[in-house]
Amino acid sequence: MGNIKAVLFDFDGTISTLRAGWEEIMRPLMKEAIAGQMQLTVEQETALEHEIDAYIDQSTGIQTIYQMRWLAEAVRQQGWNHNVLDEWEYKAEYNKRLLECVNGRIEKLQSGEWTPEQFLIRGAAAFIQELHQRGIDLYVASGTDHLDVVNEARVLGLANYFQDIMGAPVGKADCSKEKVLQQLIHNRHLAGEELAVIGDGKVEIRLGKEAGAMSLGLASDEERREGINPVKERRLRAAGADWIAGDFRNIEEWLAKLGL
Repeated sequence: MGNIKAVLFDFDGTISTLRAGWEEIMRPLMKEAIAGQMQLTVEQETALEHEIDAYIDQSTGIQTIYQMRWLAEAVRQQGWNHNVLDEWEYKAEYNKRLLECVNGRIEKLQSGEWTPEQFLIRGAAAFIQELHQRGIDLYVASGTDHLDVVNEARVLGLANYFQDIMGAPVGKADCSKEKVLQQLIHNRHLAGEELAVIGDGKVEIRLGKEAGAMSLGLASDEERREGINPVKERRLRAAGADWIAGDFRNIEEWLAKLGL
């Protein structure tokens, strides 16, 4: 066996696709909040859409509240909408819209109409089970609210494989993936080379590299649940990922990369 003793997974887009399409909910919310009732010119609308798209792209993977903090500041700075909410109010509205979609999917899973496999990246369950059987400690760190990510891991049948699932705490903006990584390294007495980070966002990849961990990118196509998403691939490559795949179908290759 190699040096890897623990693997830290991102959740949304890396394991689960229950929240696939979140960008299509966040994007119009941000546009509505910034523009308000202002009648924008074509040039203004195009510029605003580009600004929002660029921010969503570069912030993927961070805690939602920080994205809403950016939104509140953008509304203030632009000055088109005088009804400026605070970051928690924007987050509440975003969550309300997103959960309408997510909860509908969960209801169909719980009723048996849909199966967990329909919302898992290809091979994810088998890969997680294989790592668990080999005695590797498995963790999840997510920018999604803690209770939600725990519930979604349970609904997908994976919660029991993880030593800990760490999402964003309710009403706080102090739980970051950086904090989780440092807790794993220091509290679990892991050296950087004993830890691997697997995720589809540049945030966890960059943090993993900074901590000396192996950082493996999952450039998932969340609609197909297999194959490479070239946008994610470019993002992950720029973040310094040690290796990039689109799914977990080739378990032997993943295990070889981990030295297992």
